Amino acid sequence: MALRLAREGAHVWLVDRNEDQLACVVEEVRGLGVEAVGARCDVSRPEEITACNQALLAQWGHVDILVNNAGVVYYGPTLSMTPQQWSYLLAVNLQAPIQFTCELLPTLRERPEAHIVNVASIFGFVVTNRTLAYHVSKFGLIGFTEGLRAEFASRGIGATAVCPGFVTTNLFASGQCGYAGRTAPIPPRWVSTTPDNVAAKTIRGIYLNRRLVLVTPLAYLLYYAKRFAPGLLDGLYRVRRRAKGKAETAPVVTPHPAMLRG
Repeated sequence: MALRLAREGAHVWLVDRNEDQLACVVEEVRGLGVEAVGARCDVSRPEEITACNQALLAQWGHVDILVNNAGVVYYGPTLSMTPQQWSYLLAVNLQAPIQFTCELLPTLRERPEAHIVNVASIFGFVVTNRTLAYHVSKFGLIGFTEGLRAEFASRGIGATAVCPGFVTTNLFASGQCGYAGRTAPIPPRWVSTTPDNVAAKTIRGIYLNRRLVLVTPLAYLLYYAKRFAPGLLDGLYRVRRRAKGKAETAPVVTPHPAMLRG
């Protein structure tokens, strides 16, 4: 995404908690003839997000395009998740985009044709039975994006939710798994697309102020299946459950007191 924006002539401010990989991308972006700044930021920590935004505004004074792209996944039974795992996933996938957006909205309002991109997921429309927390975060991010369009379209701010389908990134390889001795399954390449393809369609979505950007054939299939035949997916889940004979069992984690109070 950073490289595509740079090729369009945009100066790029990048954040990541992996400083080595961040430095590599910054150097590559600068090679395209634009300014690039890399700032270490753990987006699960609100205070680091605020510090990053303040540094950006102190150096550049404004921002025209905000891309909320960080994301993590948890694969496994919901009852295996700890309160800390829930909090971390929601912090990265949902609360961080909200905080970045809200803190930068004053400057975005001052820029002509400002735009906010939230990289959500097709699983913000349809669900599976092993990534509940991920679905919660992505459903919320799509709702946040649509709310931004409703409130700020008349003020010149565009907003786009990107729901590409499976992408050949490290999302699942680096994700947490609730099954002992296992890792989250990596989607096959034949149903996946590349980050470059996602970026190309996202840039086009910015120019056209698209509400929604879908990329893979699977994403289109699931989106329209949910839209026009919402009961179909429920039926598929029931068939799958009967075929397995019985539901998988999972270790039960004692709820945190804070969860009981909720």
